[in-house]
Amino acid sequence: MPAALPSLRDFRSAIMIKPSSLGDIVHTLPAVKALREAQPHLKIRWLANTEWMPILQGSPLIDEVIPFPRKTFRGLAGLLRFWNWRRTWMCLPREEPEIVLDFQGLLRSGLASSWRGSRSVVGLSDAREGARWFYNHTVPVDAGAHAVDRYLELPRALGIQIEPEDITFELTPGTPPAGWPESLPGFIALHPWSRGEGKSLSNLALQALCDSLAPHPVVLVGMTDDKTRPTGAHLHDWSHRTSLPELIWIMRQAKFCISVDSGPMHIAAAVNPRTLGIHTWSDPRKVGPYPREVHVWKAGRIARRGDFSPEECQAEAVVSDQDAKGMGEWVLKAL
Repeated sequence: MPAALPSLRDFRSAIMIKPSSLGDIVHTLPAVKALREAQPHLKIRWLANTEWMPILQGSPLIDEVIPFPRKTFRGLAGLLRFWNWRRTWMCLPREEPEIVLDFQGLLRSGLASSWRGSRSVVGLSDAREGARWFYNHTVPVDAGAHAVDRYLELPRALGIQIEPEDITFELTPGTPPAGWPESLPGFIALHPWSRGEGKSLSNLALQALCDSLAPHPVVLVGMTDDKTRPTGAHLHDWSHRTSLPELIWIMRQAKFCISVDSGPMHIAAAVNPRTLGIHTWSDPRKVGPYPREVHVWKAGRIARRGDFSPEECQAEAVVSDQDAKGMGEWVLKAL
């Protein structure tokens, strides 16, 4: 019989293991908020990839963000650097007793959880790559559930009651970009690119979407290797020009956000209920924008995440220029 989960009242500190990705870090925020509100005495630390630290720094939920230099651990030489990082990780300040909560569920996070040296390590049952071997306690979760709901099972298992109205995403306010024009009231923020294969809008679809939004001001954000950009007098290109705190600020200020399935889509959904997420092949039930007010384009139509059938969620669809035009028209009607 598995050992009973400990009580959070017995700990002075807790460390969250969730280095990546950007969207997954956003998904973990409600669980950390539950921990903070239920046990305000806990000193909460968060291990995060160096590039994602800016969305956590300054958060009232977290006392300290610890850098995880994931990019330096690639290749054979990276394995040695990862092993050497172990000594630094073990010697970082702590308040005993400490509990380690592994939300990542991969081999490297399992190792990091074990190396920390704390007596209590808790993870989720859908962990992969043998990570569960490093846990003292495993919380059962539904692997088919949305990431936010899976992560919330961990604080629930530790005795915290969480109601639907308690689920919020406490992101930092962000900062306005240097040189931001004052002549952009009521703009639409558009994030059309993703590192995930088959998720980005094609150049034709992107241009059709931008054309359908004219003459409403549109701010283009994000990063891409494609040099082609849509054209139009109403467009303002801020791609490759914003930090994460600046991206958060832009999406907060926008009258509406449109984004393909990506980390920035989850930022937009977290800070702006007027958001449309675009899913081509990914399942919005599992990885879609979580807040109820947010809408999703999937399988040729726009609805809330929970309104799609299982068949629609499993369908694959390329966004055509006609689809993109329809999205733009829908957004303008929703404004």
